[in-house]
Amino acid sequence: MKKGYKRLLLFELIIFIILILNSFVSNILSNYFMFAFLLIITLIFRKIFGFEKNRNRYSKDIIFDVLISLLVFFLLYYLLGIVIGFARTGNYYTINNIFKFIIPIILIVIIKEILRYMMLKKAEGSKIATIVTCLLFILIDITSSIYYGDFNSNYEKFIFLALTLLPTISSNIVCTYVTKKVGFVPVIIYLLITRLYLYLIPIVPNPNEYISSIVNFLLPIIVGYRVYSFFQKDYDAEVERTKHSNQAISLIIPGILIIFLVYITSGYFHYYAIAIASGSMSPTIKKGDAVIIEKIDGNYENLKEGQVIAYKYDDVTIVHRLYKIMKIGDEYFFYTKGDANASIDNWVVEEDMIIGTVSLKVPFIGMPTVWLNEL
Repeated sequence: MKKGYKRLLLFELIIFIILILNSFVSNILSNYFMFAFLLIITLIFRKIFGFEKNRNRYSKDIIFDVLISLLVFFLLYYLLGIVIGFARTGNYYTINNIFKFIIPIILIVIIKEILRYMMLKKAEGSKIATIVTCLLFILIDITSSIYYGDFNSNYEKFIFLALTLLPTISSNIVCTYVTKKVGFVPVIIYLLITRLYLYLIPIVPNPNEYISSIVNFLLPIIVGYRVYSFFQKDYDAEVERTKHSNQAISLIIPGILIIFLVYITSGYFHYYAIAIASGSMSPTIKKGDAVIIEKIDGNYENLKEGQVIAYKYDDVTIVHRLYKIMKIGDEYFFYTKGDANASIDNWVVEEDMIIGTVSLKVPFIGMPTVWLNEL
């Protein structure tokens, strides 16, 4: 083994020991402390080993490929959301949440990937050094999860394995491969998008643990495969020109579709979609159908008996038919009934509970929701 490899492995061994102590003894490396730790390690590493600039002729092409892969993923993921349902994210646009969640993620991702790049450069193609470096960054990503994890039950062990360990292994293998090929910039872009969208988009698909583990495990592999496929092809100048001319279109079309999906499922705009989880409106609207809701925006006087409406009751969205409308003073009160039910609902729907009217039905698209909920 070359002397340079020995120095690199010794350096990484010291970091391993610190991270293991942090995982099992006392967790202090989180958020800004983790960033500070990685920054110090990076500065020390640069002082000892030096730094090579991140230059690669294919970096821009890989960035485009990564962006296209992520756009297609989000397009399919939000389509899946119509089936499995959506969840609102918290408000992370406050000053406190920006500094508590968003900024630490940005800082840690950037400094961590620069450090990964520096270590892989010094590995100089050594398989052992590359594997050790990959393992080191897996430990960096899961150190806090190990410390706070509750491994007393089989369920908690499964959650850690499926939602933390396997996706982290998958992600770090791909990040290590891409960094070796083209440097740290495409990896930083990939990680920032995949780790920040939960904080930046107001509504996201709401998968169960099984689907979430599959998605988080497969996404890095798909991105890695696209990068691998790129380097298996020989491009002549004409092919390169054609590829570059089509990249913008490849980004724009999925981007527009994703914006539309976020628009129609967020609930913040005039129309949005929901999946039907019960058969109370059969045969008009069956269990597993999806419906498009048009908000009424306070125009309660336009509602008519016989219309199908959506409203909130005990934090559950109910889609039933208007059976009777009463006006007492300046306020409306509504009675509803499911088409499949023998009697009207045993509660009164008040104005502030009304969401809107059903304007369109999409049959069967929500059937997987039924199957998943019945597992």
